[in-house]
Amino acid sequence: MINESGFKKYLDVEKNAAVATTKAYLADIREFEAYLSENGKWLAVAESSDVKDFLFKLKNERRSGSTINRKMVSIRTYYEFLKLTGETDKNPCYRVKVPKTEKKMPEYLSIEQIEALLEQPDDSDLGKRDRALLELMYACGLKASEVSELNVHDADLRIGFISCRGDKTRARIIPMGKPARKALIEYMKTPRSNLVNGKKDTGALFLNYNGQRISRQGVWKIIKYYGKKAGISDNLNPQIIRNSFAAHMIMNGADLKSLQELLGHEDITATKLFLSLAKARVMDVYDKTHPRA
Repeated sequence: MINESGFKKYLDVEKNAAVATTKAYLADIREFEAYLSENGKWLAVAESSDVKDFLFKLKNERRSGSTINRKMVSIRTYYEFLKLTGETDKNPCYRVKVPKTEKKMPEYLSIEQIEALLEQPDDSDLGKRDRALLELMYACGLKASEVSELNVHDADLRIGFISCRGDKTRARIIPMGKPARKALIEYMKTPRSNLVNGKKDTGALFLNYNGQRISRQGVWKIIKYYGKKAGISDNLNPQIIRNSFAAHMIMNGADLKSLQELLGHEDITATKLFLSLAKARVMDVYDKTHPRA
């Protein structure tokens, strides 16, 4: 049986893991335990060969490389915890390599597509809210959950910065740029007050038509709606907007360390993925412009 309460405490205290990370790790361990059970084994006696077989099973199921890597980290971390508690004296992940998987290029929009998207909201109260939300997501590379959790006091409109906490306790301070700042000022002038409409003000930055904090799902719906309206995609999502922020920054000369800080990546490996986009663009420009390409 999985020592869930102990593992949760370990991830929280020793690893300072985000809530979403803890949830994912526990799900991964449950999946590995179920796999072992099907093969007549259990966690305490798992061998390296069991871990390898499990990873190859995931690869054969066409799970993404990032998913397989995370499951490997989850299993390794769980056995580190078991060694600390004295429940086992070995980690079956020792010297186990993750099967190589093809890296998927991040999907992103062109600058022209972004501009078309940002032009879609009208001048109604909800339209001004949506313009501010879209401008801010692209300007700051925010996740849907981060946008939903923003409060009025997180936006410094005088200087032009957003304080975003995300899953961790340490907030990251992100410049929002002039267009996003202008859109946010327009939204804060009257539309937000109209959305509150005499109800108790929760302090949330972005409100729905009932005057309540906009949900993560609400952010998804807004992006999908305007993506379709702009003729870009019926399935545009917040991650593609975030990818576009990162891709355009890299293509215009941003260094990896700064981009890592802006995106809130703990590991710079995640940020390095966007370098491939810049390289692809350089090759495309070379092929189109060099006379002897």
